[in-house]
Formats: sequence, C-alpha cells, structure tokens
Amino acid sequence: VDRGVATRLKPGLYVLVPFELGRERQYPGNPLVVAREIMRGEEHYLSHATAMEIHGMTTQPRLVVMVSTPKPRRSVTALGVEFRFVRCRRRHLFGLTEHWVTKQEKVRVSDLERTIIDGLKQPEHCGGVTEVAKGLWMRRQDVNVDRLVQYARRIGVGAVVRRLGFLLETYEMAAAPVLDRLRNGLTSTYVRLDPVLPAEGKRLRRWRLQLNVDPEELRAVVRT
Repeated sequence: VDRGVATRLKPGLYVLVPFELGRERQYPGNPLVVAREIMRGEEHYLSHATAMEIHGMTTQPRLVVMVSTPKPRRSVTALGVEFRFVRCRRRHLFGLTEHWVTKQEKVRVSDLERTIIDGLKQPEHCGGVTEVAKGLWMRRQDVNVDRLVQYARRIGVGAVVRRLGFLLETYEMAAAPVLDRLRNGLTSTYVRLDPVLPAEGKRLRRWRLQLNVDPEELRAVVRT
C-alpha cells in the first residue's frame, strides 16, 4: 500500500493497482469485482439497480453497488463507492447467471427476468416502479415472459404478482391466458403499485392494486 501498488478496501482486503496507472492511491478497481471480493465466497449475487445497469435496463449509471445475500450485512463504502446489501432467503437464490466484467474477471448477477422480479419486489432499490417499468420496456424483445411468470410464482409474493401482471397488461406483453394465470389466487388485499410512494390514487380491482403511479406515466415509456 505504501508503495502505491495496492489499495486497501477493508482490513485484510486489498485491490492491486494496474501497472499502467502507476502509483495511484485512490484506485477503486472494478466495483463489481470489489463487491465479489468483499463477499469472500459467501452466497450472493449482484441485484436490483446494479443488475439493471448490467442488463442495459437503465440509461443512468448508479453510484451504489447492490448485492443480495442471505446473511445480514451493513453497507460498506470503499474509496467513494457504496456497497449496499439486501437480505434474501437462501431458497430464493435462483435465476442467476455469470457476467464477465473483464477478460479475466466474472461476477454472479441475477438474470434478466430475475432482475425484473427483484425490482418489482423491492422497487426502492431500483429507483421506484417507474424505473423498473422502463427497464422492462427497454428489454421487451429479450424478456422471456413465461420465465417471468414462473419466477414470480416461485418467489411467492402477492405484490410481485400484482405488479408484474399489471405491467405485462399495460405494455401488451402477455396473452390473456398468461394474465389469467397470474390473477388466479390473488387475495382481496390491495397493495400499492409503488411501495415507495404514498397510498393514494384509484384502486384497480382486476389486479388488486392501488395505482399511486399514474398509468399514463407508465404508458409514456413506450413513446420515449
């Protein structure tokens, strides 16, 4: 560290400075690789807004790296990058894939469909439901709708099923039988379309949703 060939991230964890950068005291390394090293082999995957960025579902870079893991962890800030950890159940470690961030380094990340499901489960980690909806629309040609439905049912969270069904219907991305499959089994409880926003707006009985985001705002994504 004193010679400028490595940067200390936390006790016992360092990242080497590339030779071409010379003596550099503030080299953060690739944040995605750093996240992997912080976890030190523990079960985890890059998720939410970070996964959205990896999958080309957002136009704005994020300054926080999101990591899902079964073990509770406090956020870590290393050299100006915040690493935020979201606790997930071990049985929910599915729908994951490997992503090469350099020619030598790869990381584990939620696949496209799982990224959408995580975003609908916890929109607060993605910038809100509207951002998740934009990402869904941006990658509509590549999304496997059957896999989306399968993941939603496997997660087993009613709010996810409601939000997914509503967005698929809004963007005309699913046939009627698929939407019926999602509607089957919904309870009478209403949930907010976006849990980040206040409980206001009309109620949509078909999906048991309180539309606290203007549907026209979501439809406007198609025109941008």
